[in-house]
Amino acid sequence: MSAERTTTSGLSRDVRADFPILETDLDGKRPVYLDNAATTQMPRQVLDAMYDYYTHDNSNVGRGVHTLGMRATDRFMRARERVRAFLNAAEASEIVFTKSATESVNLVAQSFGPQVVSDGDEVLISGLEHHSNLLPWRRLCERTGAALKIAAVGEHGEPSLASFRERITERTRLIAVAHVSNVQGTVNPVGEITAEAHAHGIPVVVDGAQAVAHRSVDVQDIGADFYCLSAHKMYGPHGTGVLYGKAEHLDRMEALLLGGGMAPIASYDGPLVSMPPLRFEAGSPNIAGMVGTAAAMDYLDDLGRDAVHEHDTALTVRAAEGLRALGGVTVYGSQTPRGGILSFNVDGVHPHDVGAHLNGFGIATRTGVHCASPFIDSLGLVGTVRASFGVYNTPEEVDLLVESVGTAEKGFWTTEHPNERFLPPS
Repeated sequence: MSAERTTTSGLSRDVRADFPILETDLDGKRPVYLDNAATTQMPRQVLDAMYDYYTHDNSNVGRGVHTLGMRATDRFMRARERVRAFLNAAEASEIVFTKSATESVNLVAQSFGPQVVSDGDEVLISGLEHHSNLLPWRRLCERTGAALKIAAVGEHGEPSLASFRERITERTRLIAVAHVSNVQGTVNPVGEITAEAHAHGIPVVVDGAQAVAHRSVDVQDIGADFYCLSAHKMYGPHGTGVLYGKAEHLDRMEALLLGGGMAPIASYDGPLVSMPPLRFEAGSPNIAGMVGTAAAMDYLDDLGRDAVHEHDTALTVRAAEGLRALGGVTVYGSQTPRGGILSFNVDGVHPHDVGAHLNGFGIATRTGVHCASPFIDSLGLVGTVRASFGVYNTPEEVDLLVESVGTAEKGFWTTEHPNERFLPPS
């Protein structure tokens, strides 16, 4: 089996040459990388931007008056402005640099959460959240005496506006929801959920980790109070994330970390407060990472985010239709997955065995519970195989995936550990 790599609908050019890792040799095969929901690969444009920073401008940001220090500071400030424009935030000061979407959610839960949630109150999330948008709120509820409430998902694992509306009570103080499900690509109506929440005076936190690589995101149009993302899921580097927060909320939040850069001056008894966003960015920042993040946003905008959405959606629909046509394969979620992600299982075969089988053809997928155990439990499953698509994937690769799934057989996990979810530690 082989897959000739061509471009597909939506994109105006073949972008595969932009990604050096796609030329990697995997035992005589080129990678068919369908694990983009876990992490995307970086194009040369991002790698070059980071290399250029390290070789021409590397210093620390802040008070340096020498040339390299001023260059580093300028690039860092321009990266923040680039993120602001990408998300259409009102002000650059509403953009906080973090190391991941997970850290962004935790920052809100630990700094903003206790200001609005107290004993007897309720925090509302959906039934398909990633652990990173579940566990911080569970801890907040445990520490404050609040109750964690779950908005039910429908037949296809899709929380509706009605499911949130039914769970809102006079004690609901905060709502957190994923923009796109990391398990099956469900696109949640976050704008409608936010409007309904605001009608009751409830702030909303949106986990956008799986959205920003596949669609345009306008935080002002969505209206969310907070929006969280990770760069490594949108063709940027690991260790870089973003928290967007409305200025009115950031102004009242306390810093979680204290140290250099987050306060203009320190003393033995003076205030420890600086203005956002520096208040939340103690210590030397990941400057190169943020330069790379800005370059990744440039890359997506150069391709055109509408074109990227069309491309990724077309591949997802093609995969879902092809897998369903095989027989003996269950594809979870709606009939037309929309978020560049789909999950499936082969009848009678453990998902780990399917993933190992696909790896034999150079196809990278993700198997297991995808850090969404409660949702997988609600489906009555031990796990799923997840395929997720990006700008460098092609229709031919999707067809290879479908063809290879059709030959999957029972293996070690099916026969020896049929109910085991997790790979043993290495």
